[in-house]
Amino acid sequence: MDLFSSIVAFLFGAIVGSFLNVVSLRFNTGIGIGGRSKCMSCGKTISWLDLFPILSFLALRGKCRNCKSKISWQYPLVEFIAGGIFVLIFFVFPPVSYVASLATIIQMIIGCLLLVITVYDIKHKIIPDQFVYTFCLFALASLFLGGSSWWHIPTISQLVAGPIVALPFVLLWLVSKGTWMGLGDGKLALGIGWLLGLNGGVNALILAFWIGAFVSVIWLFYTYKKFKPRTEIPFGPYLILGLYLVLIFKITVLDLHIIKDIIASYIV
Repeated sequence: MDLFSSIVAFLFGAIVGSFLNVVSLRFNTGIGIGGRSKCMSCGKTISWLDLFPILSFLALRGKCRNCKSKISWQYPLVEFIAGGIFVLIFFVFPPVSYVASLATIIQMIIGCLLLVITVYDIKHKIIPDQFVYTFCLFALASLFLGGSSWWHIPTISQLVAGPIVALPFVLLWLVSKGTWMGLGDGKLALGIGWLLGLNGGVNALILAFWIGAFVSVIWLFYTYKKFKPRTEIPFGPYLILGLYLVLIFKITVLDLHIIKDIIASYIV
């Protein structure tokens, strides 16, 4: 992937990220995603000159042109992350053919859904069903894409990977009656299993728990100067981070195939 293509992919992702900010902020508020953007403080319509992703935030020094109130860092951060995700997607899933282009589009849509889920979960500590079910649908659809033609029938192991990866979360939810972990994380894990397969899904979960535990402990001590066991911490963003560490960077901490071969050798 050349430099020009990377720049185009980043700019396209940043523009989409600007729209994703609107979706995450207006969802479930009674305000539609249509219409002109307005300042959250003074309510004045924002000029098109101030709507350029990232650049407008920097030019305005993070303040509204009209009332000078501070603009949330969420706006440029989401735009930048969306741009980075699109570059990585185009690098790992280059649209070199018709089938490959479909895979690229699906991954872009999934990336948008997961970014909205991340932002919403961080702000509200809940994963909306509308977004996570749509993610699961596209993850399942990705199993039917590929092969010698533009589609193929997935194997049983591919189909059951989703429920197997989601099973620990469902059990935790049932045993704790929803106090340890929300069911939204289980729904998210369902799509992760379909998208990555059993081996990739398990590795994504391990990475999510490791990173989540490390970051959460540091955050709790930094914020409260002590460990608060009942503090509610959104786990969805860590699951999504684990997903991309496996999907994009191919990080593997536990190879189930090797374990299977070792067990088989002892049985034989």
